[in-house]
Amino acid sequence: MGLNIVVGALVDAEDDDYTEMVRADFVAIGELLERAGARQWTEPILDEEDGAEFEAWGYTGLHTLRRLAVHLAADGHLPEPLDGSQWATDDPLLGKVYEALPSDPPGPFDHLVHHSDCEGYYVPVDFAHVIVDKKAPGGYLGSSVRLLEETRRLAEALGLPEDLDPDSEEVFDAADTENPAAEGWQRYRVESYMCLQLLHAAKHSISTGAAIAFC
Repeated sequence: MGLNIVVGALVDAEDDDYTEMVRADFVAIGELLERAGARQWTEPILDEEDGAEFEAWGYTGLHTLRRLAVHLAADGHLPEPLDGSQWATDDPLLGKVYEALPSDPPGPFDHLVHHSDCEGYYVPVDFAHVIVDKKAPGGYLGSSVRLLEETRRLAEALGLPEDLDPDSEEVFDAADTENPAAEGWQRYRVESYMCLQLLHAAKHSISTGAAIAFC
């Protein structure tokens, strides 16, 4: 199993337990947004062609990108890429950030970093602070608007053109190679792949008005 990133969780919805759960999640999200003083939002019913799925390179892809984010926030520089024997979750700085609540004032990558890696939502509503609440699926509710800003900031640091197709052979082959390039975005192979996937998911969420679902 791995992380699935979906925009349009109710596309092709059937009257089953999963659909009821998702609808209940959206009711809870509406209550959380109201309590936070954010703009109200309702999940639209999208046509099949408007729904979209984005690949995540397993759970590790998300953690590798978050590792870059916390180092960039800490000292303004990207850390060295991981080699094949290292895991992002073993990074001491990332571990320290994971143990803490989102900062106040918000950090530059709070919406990316402070979110479950296997469930929960980002909604196309602009709010600065990640909503942390046990009533939020996965414990956190993020903003697609802020996620787009944060992934754009990472893409700029990586030298990664945001108009690259995240599903193109160029991007996939760069991520899948055992011999990363010595410079450019291809040096951070999985991180760049994951950054593009999330960036495009956030764009699609904002353009359609639908939530990003981690599932």
